[in-house]
Amino acid sequence: MKQELARIEQFLDALWLEKNLAENTLNAYRRDLSMMVEWLHHRGLTLATAQSDDLQALLAERLEGGYKATSSARLLSAVRRLFQYLYREKFREDDPSAHLASPKLPQRLPKDLSEAQVERLLQAPLIDQPLELRDKAMLEVLYATGLRVSELVGLTMSDISLRQGVVRVIGKGNKERLVPLGEEAVYWLETYLEHGRPWLLNGVSIDVLFPSQRAQQMTRQTFWHRIKHYAVLAVSTAKSCHRMCCVTLLPLTY
Repeated sequence: MKQELARIEQFLDALWLEKNLAENTLNAYRRDLSMMVEWLHHRGLTLATAQSDDLQALLAERLEGGYKATSSARLLSAVRRLFQYLYREKFREDDPSAHLASPKLPQRLPKDLSEAQVERLLQAPLIDQPLELRDKAMLEVLYATGLRVSELVGLTMSDISLRQGVVRVIGKGNKERLVPLGEEAVYWLETYLEHGRPWLLNGVSIDVLFPSQRAQQMTRQTFWHRIKHYAVLAVSTAKSCHRMCCVTLLPLTY
């Protein structure tokens, strides 16, 4: 087991060099992966012999034991990265984490909006237009993650991992955290990156995930203006126009 833990430390060192993750993130990975090694050890398994079914059983047990879905998603991210590393370093001939199912994350609904109203807001952008496809992806990410708008507009390409289904966020106090995206947000990000972002950049090379129409960093004010635009469209599709204007998203802009 000591050898297994030492291999995890090697992985964390490599991860720090490659991704420059914050110490808090690395410590969280260390705790999760150490727990996994101990769980495998009690079942006569190792990092070399664990199979996909074993890892899926671990995730299921964590959820049934009261683990939050977000904590399970972080564990899944750590497990995937570790076994990708072990495969890349030829410690294993396969990657048992490749087809692990993601834990179901609870949808976060704004307090003052019904589910139907939120759905209308998410459906408001015209996805056949690159600019509105960008907005669609941003709304889906905002809805799935609960990020502050300042965090959302500040995301870069290197902050997202669609394969892992997570986004790295640098929040207040320069604290870093990994936030699960969910399948819907991942789908719209993939669609936007293929059909929207290249058009917005128009040959300009910047790392910003959601550039403005002028291929620059988007401001919070610009995104808030876009939200109000879609809120008006969403209201026009409803039978009632009772304060649909997405007021609960306003605090996210600060």
